[in-house]
Order: sequence, then structure tokens, then C-alpha cells
Amino acid sequence: MRISGRLAWPALVLAVAACSSKTAPIAIGLAGPFSTERGQSMRDAAELAVAEINQAGGIHGRTLKLVVRDDSANAERAMAVARAFYADPTVVAVVGHLTSGTTLAAAPVYNGGDTPLVEISPSASSPELSSAGPYTFRVCPTDLLHGSRLAAWAFDRLHAKRAAVLYINDAYGRGVRRVFERSFTARGGTIVSDDPYLLDLPSFGPYLRLVLQRGGADVLMIAGTQAGAERILPALKTVGWSPTVMGGDGLTGIEKSSVDANGVYISSAYLPDRPGAANQKFVAAYAKAYPGKMPDHRGAGAYDIIHLLARALEATGPDRTKLRDYLAGVGTRTPAYDGVTGRIAFDSSGDVPDKDVVIGVVHDGHLVTAGGQ
Repeated sequence: MRISGRLAWPALVLAVAACSSKTAPIAIGLAGPFSTERGQSMRDAAELAVAEINQAGGIHGRTLKLVVRDDSANAERAMAVARAFYADPTVVAVVGHLTSGTTLAAAPVYNGGDTPLVEISPSASSPELSSAGPYTFRVCPTDLLHGSRLAAWAFDRLHAKRAAVLYINDAYGRGVRRVFERSFTARGGTIVSDDPYLLDLPSFGPYLRLVLQRGGADVLMIAGTQAGAERILPALKTVGWSPTVMGGDGLTGIEKSSVDANGVYISSAYLPDRPGAANQKFVAAYAKAYPGKMPDHRGAGAYDIIHLLARALEATGPDRTKLRDYLAGVGTRTPAYDGVTGRIAFDSSGDVPDKDVVIGVVHDGHLVTAGGQ
């Protein structure tokens, strides 16, 4: 029996759309500063994870795909990226953002409206993120752990009694600096100087000379990023000061820089020499995919997030609300996820209280686990 074209076409369109929605790739957003080395590490590892999942058959026969948007590590840009992801009904979750400032700026977008969207950061460590909303998660420890571990290492292991602090004046820098100073002084240490900086500062010389005028310090704590450390380290030689330098995970990457960073201590939730078969397999796969490169904590975190999302999607399907509810129960209602960065089990704030921090040290162009841990 022949069906009139007027009735057949709408039915055919609906049938094709239904079929397409069940076979189309599942989209996951990826947000970070991808024009930078730290952002590229995150993107490389996320793409590796997606490739592995797709090669293994995808999610019930559907492939994963990344929708990549660059936030330039800028809060306003991050909000625009978040709005674009939110408005795209095919995006079921977002891996990102990378920095604390951008993750906090974007959180109200992801947590608002009628169809909120999960964001999981691999490396945003600000304690403020714990209250950002029920759709915001992270797989890294907070500044509370980074700052206290660095203080303990400085005072207990390096026997430092006097510390100078330079911190980038943003959410990350202020957070690490605040906890470090509180923990260091609680142990009996003295903070000789405490100065904020911006990356466009003409020279770090005046700050460093001021410390010397105050009698110097055993350690210089840089609560900032690789870009700042790349300018501070040469300035130390210019003023003739050679303290032990240390910093939070924002300094990661300085080991590959052209400046001499040997002996710099860096706190991190992940180092490539982490023990365990899963991490060894990941590092080998990463080295094969990106010759000459090693994953950092941002990449390893993104890799874990993609694989965790795949497990959640297998259980719930590509539904934003069901996906969020599944993630909120990881470690309680459903098993924790044992990733290359360690055990991921979320608390009610979307944090991972079981995660720890290790102290790495730069040695011959590599960031390796410092001895005695």
C-alpha cells in the first residue's frame, strides 16, 4: 500500500532522527588554555583516553568525541565557553576547566538553569570550588593539602626556619600561599616576606633584594605558575641569592624550561614515576602517542576523567542528570574509580578527600618523586 508523501516524510524524518540519536557520537566538552603547554598536556591525554575507549568499542557501540573550546585561562572567556557547552544539547559533560579561576567563573553557568551540565576539573585546586554547586567536581586535591605538604617538607625535611613567599595574585596563588604560611608558622617557622605579583611585573629584583635586606630566607616559596618561575629563577642569580626554591603544582613544566630549575621542589597530585601497572601502561601509551613527552598532573587527571565518564555513561546513558547522579555516588553507591592518579571517590562537595600530594624535585630536566616519601 502506498503512503502519501505528505504523511511519509515527517515519519521518515522522525525515524531517521531517532536512529541517528542512538548511533551518533557522544559529545564531551574539553575546556582549557590549549595554546599553552599546560593546556596541551590536558588535551593530549584526553584525546588518548577517547581513542582507547573508541578502539575498545565505545559506549554501547557509540563512539566518544571531544568538543574542544579554548578558554585562554581567562575568566570571561571561560564563562563564554561554558555557555556554549551548556547550550549544546549533545554535550553531556565537560572536562575542565584547568585553572581555579576559570573553573570558578564557569561554575554558575554549569550549575544553573533547567539542564545543568557536569564539569570535572583535573587540576583546579581552590578550596572555594567545594561550594561551587552540585554539578561541579574535581579529581585533584585542594590547596589545603598542597600548602600544608610544602610547609611540612620545608620545615621538617629541609630544616628551613625562614621562608619568603611570592604568590601570583589570583585564586590559585592566594590559596596555596595562605595555607603554606599558616602551616609553616604553626611549625615554628618565620615568614620573612609575603608579596603578590602579576606576570607583567617589569622585574622581580626589588622583591628579592628586600628579602636579602631582611636577613634572607632558607626557602623561597613560589605560589604561582611556570611562567612566573621562569622569570624568578634567573633573577635570583642576578641578586646573588641561592635559597631552596619550592612551589605548588602550578610550577609543573619548569623542569622542561630553558632556565636552570634543578633542585626546585614541586608539590603534585601525580608524577609519571608513580608506582603501579595502570600508570606504567598509561605513561607508555602516552610516550608512544606523543614521542618525547611525559604526562603531567593535568594530563593524567584529564585521562582519568574521560575513563570515569565512560564508566558512568555505560551505566546511565548520555543523560546529564543521570550522569551527575552517578558521579555523585562514586565511592559510596558505586565503586570508587582507581585511576592513574589514584583512587577517585567523591564526597558531597565533589571533592576527592582520599587523594594525596607528593613532593617532586627537578632533576636533569625531569620532575621526579623526591626521596623519603
